[in-house]
Amino acid sequence: METQFNPMQALKRRFFAMRNGVIADTLRRAGSPFHVIFGLNLPQIVEIAAEVPADDAPALAEALWANNGTRESMLIAPMLMPRDAVDAARAERMMREAPCAEVADVLCHRLLRHLPFAAELAARLTDDPGDNVRYAALRLMFNIAASHPDQAIAMARAELGRDCARNRAIAQGLLDEAEWIKSRQ
Repeated sequence: METQFNPMQALKRRFFAMRNGVIADTLRRAGSPFHVIFGLNLPQIVEIAAEVPADDAPALAEALWANNGTRESMLIAPMLMPRDAVDAARAERMMREAPCAEVADVLCHRLLRHLPFAAELAARLTDDPGDNVRYAALRLMFNIAASHPDQAIAMARAELGRDCARNRAIAQGLLDEAEWIKSRQ
């Protein structure tokens, strides 16, 4: 008799089978906020996400995002989340819930940049008091800077004016990219 696993169990079994202790230990030593780290790299996570049946993806994405103590759960959730299931309030909530830069990067690149309100969302969070939230807003804008260079320049300059060490590099990179885009128009 063959054991049947629910979609979450099957996914976690894949994480376990591909675990990498060296990467997991490195992330822990670097201060990763997660209790459970399997040590998968992004191409492995993308591969696993591609194998999830479309029917399972919406509920699984929600459950994985709620599993905020596991690194790989939070990284794969935006890859599975149907775009039409994310309204502006949900997108903002997810940006606020992203516990670290890695999750914010994947969230913005894999999901939020494709939403029609992405630029408005990034602009709304530009002045947020939280460094992590502003980081996520900058990352989102970085993904859509080609179509919003003036807004990207304004956001980057505002962040550079805050002199937030954590966000300085991303703000400077965004400014450089947006100014280059403007110079090519």
